[in-house]
Amino acid sequence: MTKDWKGTAYNQVPHSKNEIHGDKVAKDFGFKGGLVPGVTVSAYLLHPAAISDGMAFLERGYAHVRVNSPLYDEQVFDINIVNPIERQTQPQSRHQEQGDQGYSAVLVPDGEAPCATADIHIARTKIDPPVRRNDEIGDKKIVPVAATRENMERLRKSGCKAFTYRWNADHEMSTYLRERSEMAAPYSIEGYANPSFVLGISNWVLAANAHMNPWVHMETKSQNYAPIPQGTNLVGEMEVKDLFAKKGHEFVDVLVNIFDVESSRCYASIELRAIYKLRGL
Repeated sequence: MTKDWKGTAYNQVPHSKNEIHGDKVAKDFGFKGGLVPGVTVSAYLLHPAAISDGMAFLERGYAHVRVNSPLYDEQVFDINIVNPIERQTQPQSRHQEQGDQGYSAVLVPDGEAPCATADIHIARTKIDPPVRRNDEIGDKKIVPVAATRENMERLRKSGCKAFTYRWNADHEMSTYLRERSEMAAPYSIEGYANPSFVLGISNWVLAANAHMNPWVHMETKSQNYAPIPQGTNLVGEMEVKDLFAKKGHEFVDVLVNIFDVESSRCYASIELRAIYKLRGL
């Protein structure tokens, strides 16, 4: 049974190239301090699924996470399960089939309103994954084009570069909690890639295709197909799905599929929504 959970927020990347995670730039935009990465906030909401369902979540789990307001380093928070799904007879969404299980949850910082929400479904059977396109691999040493609307439209029409990453315990996103041992067992004991790293790949591929600073992760819809073992070389292929403006911010929707470099096995698909240009820039 999925249970509520209490944790303490951890900003793994206060010196990130995306300076919204550092105190100075974040405060310039009216925040209290550097923002805990949206992928780490997401990992907190997914933690109960990895505890209760273990490998089933890593192999068949779907999650829709929305980050509505900031979470800061060392803030204590609660993950409250508000709608557990116990083998319902009728599907509630296109990602939920008859016989799925899962839950809805909210992340509530102590003394504050909820700052993020999630809907999680774990399919009864495995889902067919995407097929790798073998997009051209980009060079991380090359500075990408500026994230302007014109350049984003160009990426949408002409396609994006793929980028490679390696999962190991030394990565800066190798844990979503200060104490690694407090993560769910599939990550802390078995060493599989945790959600802050997996979802992080969508951020990194986007940032490698278009230079953004600062920018804000807002929402992900992710589907797991297989756990990622230690030492796996990965490639993320991306396509721009939509571009729009809202309340003075410029948004982008992208789809990133994550594959094994050698075998082309698909590990996860991630639909990411981000503000690539903040109001006033």
